[in-house]
Amino acid sequence: MKFKKTEETLRKGAHTLEREYYTNSEILQKEYDNIFLNSWICAGRSTELSKSGEYKIVNLGTESAIILRDSKGLLKAHANVCRHRGTRICEKSKGTFSKSIQCGYHGWTYNLNGDLIGAPHMDSVDGFNNRDYPLHSISIEEWEGFIFINFDNKPVNFNEYFSPIIKKFTNWNIADLIPIETKSYNVAGNWKLVIQNYCECYHCPVLHPELAAITPYLGGENDLYSGPFLGGYMNFSKNKKSVTKSGELCCPPLSNLKKENIDKVYYYSIAPNMLISLHPEYVMYHTVWPDGVNKCRVDCSWLFEKNIINSNDYNLLDAVNFWDMTNKQDWHISELSQLGIQSKKYSPAPYSRQESLLAAFDDYYKKSLK
Repeated sequence: MKFKKTEETLRKGAHTLEREYYTNSEILQKEYDNIFLNSWICAGRSTELSKSGEYKIVNLGTESAIILRDSKGLLKAHANVCRHRGTRICEKSKGTFSKSIQCGYHGWTYNLNGDLIGAPHMDSVDGFNNRDYPLHSISIEEWEGFIFINFDNKPVNFNEYFSPIIKKFTNWNIADLIPIETKSYNVAGNWKLVIQNYCECYHCPVLHPELAAITPYLGGENDLYSGPFLGGYMNFSKNKKSVTKSGELCCPPLSNLKKENIDKVYYYSIAPNMLISLHPEYVMYHTVWPDGVNKCRVDCSWLFEKNIINSNDYNLLDAVNFWDMTNKQDWHISELSQLGIQSKKYSPAPYSRQESLLAAFDDYYKKSLK
């Protein structure tokens, strides 16, 4: 990825969001309706579903999706709602269907494509036709091995929406990488605090001295600084080669990576719920899931080349453990932010020039919320 010099400015008068955006349940409902259920949501990796019938469940507010491999091995997504009485079909977060999906209430049964193939005693109902009652489909796409779904009935075209980044990370061969580990964190803070924390390193010298020693917080540049995709790169210190506990590469660099990308780490947020961090030898990504106005869940995975993992020659946990520590530092400060913002003494304050991406996130967020 070649980095083009760009000009980035902080909008005049940019300031932190008002308290209500972190504490008001009505605003959270608007976020579900106008953002999370109206956008392309990262729902994990396609490698999680390797064979026909394997499925995972994604819950967002009152909505639930069944993501699976159909009988031909294609990715599909269905609403987790039986067409008979509206009962939620799947309770487990993941599993494997044999050849069909059955509701546990009255036995209505669907094939993996979502077609109704069995409805006990409905043949005596005048005009009833199985073809009229398939599971509701949910739009699904795959990009760089990531699954994206959209609950909207007429979603924006995925390729057009993702055009600014759709070929941006080809040198990392992300589609071929597999996770070595996934960790889930429950954070007692609003989901936006996690995104905003990720989008700046103003806090790094204070909160992350270990990280700041590897990537100086004033080094680097952003190349995406408006809209749904935000981020850029940070340089390594002269004696550091990667973001690991040792500061060294935990394995050889990714095989297709260009020389210009080996001495940097790239950080991008992909609205509304994905954070992707591209290192010389691995890729880390987070997905953020709201769970009330003052709670969220964050899932984090570390992706490496399959042959590197299978070799057992490298200490890949050098990267995992470093970021697990750093993640926990971020979640703790986000929780303290949530506590402070709830105070009647809180009022918005100006952003610094090191927080320009936060102002950009806020602008896009408010525009999407309407």
